Amino acid sequence: MNELTSTQAYWLGHLFHASSRQLALSEYAVEQRLDLAALMTWEKRLAVQGVVVPPRHRPARFVAVEVVR
Repeated sequence: MNELTSTQAYWLGHLFHASSRQLALSEYAVEQRLDLAALMTWEKRLAVQGVVVPPRHRPARFVAVEVVR
C-alpha cells in the first residue's frame, strides 16, 4: 500500500486513538461524536486494503464474583 488518502488517515487515526486509550469502539465513537457504523466500516475497509489496523480493545464481558454466605 502506498500513501494513505486523507480520509484513510483520518479513520486510521481514530482507530489508533481508540486502541491506545483502550476504549471499545462504541465508547470511543460516543465520546468523539463519530458514527459507530462508519468507524467499523472503515476499520474493515482499511484491513481489506492491506492497511495494518490496531487491535480493538474488547472489555471483559463477564466479571468473576465471589458469593459470601
